[in-house]
Amino acid sequence: MARAMFEPAYREIFPFWDKISEDEREYICENSVALSYPKGTTIHDGSECSGVFFIRSGCIRVYIMSDEGKDITLYRLHSGSMCMLSASCVLQSVTFDVFIDAEEDSECYIISGPAFAHVADNNTDIKIFSLETAVSRFSDVMWVMQQILFMSLDRRLAIFLIDESTRTGSDVIELTHEQIAKYMGSAREVVSRMLKYFANEKIVEVSRKGVKILDKRRLRDLTL
Repeated sequence: MARAMFEPAYREIFPFWDKISEDEREYICENSVALSYPKGTTIHDGSECSGVFFIRSGCIRVYIMSDEGKDITLYRLHSGSMCMLSASCVLQSVTFDVFIDAEEDSECYIISGPAFAHVADNNTDIKIFSLETAVSRFSDVMWVMQQILFMSLDRRLAIFLIDESTRTGSDVIELTHEQIAKYMGSAREVVSRMLKYFANEKIVEVSRKGVKILDKRRLRDLTL
C-alpha cells in the first residue's frame, strides 16, 4: 500500500531510485508518511531530525531564528521541491537549527530521517544526491545573506518584487507588507516606507490586494 502511494513520486524525483535494491525501495516507502499542514503550522522547530520533506502542494518557509526571536527567511519551497536541512541525521555536518512553517495549506511526503540515513549509509549515490541538494540550498542561503549584508533596501525590495512576479506569472504581488518584510528579513515599517516611495514614483501601486507593479523597467533598473 505504502509503496503504491509513494513510489511514483520518488521514482520521478530521486535519480538514484533505480540504483537501489527492491528491499531498500520498500524500506523507504514503508518509512514515509503523507501529511497535510494548515497555513501557519510550524512543521519543524529545529529540535530534532524531522526527516526529508517533499512538497506535494502548497508552500513552506525555511528560516533561522535568533535567541531574541528575530527570524530570517532562508528560502521558500513550493510544489515539487525538497528540503534536506530538516534531516540533520542525514546531513550531520549541518549543526545549526532551521525552522519550517507552512505558508499556505500544504501537503508533504516525509521520509523518516533515520530510515533515509540508514539507506544512504550503504549507497554512495544517495549521499551524493543529499549533498548536492543541500549545496543548492546553501547557495540560496548565501544569496539571502549577501542581500542583507551588502545591498540597499530599495534594491532588495525591487529584486524581491521582480522574483515574486516571475514566480507567480503576475504583476500583482498578493502579499502583505508584513509578509514581504518577513521574507526579506526586514521590518514591516521599513518595507512600508519603501513601498510608499515606490508608489510615489509610480513604480508600483499599493492596495489591500497587495502590490501591483506598474513600471517593470524602472523596477528592474533598481535591481542593477
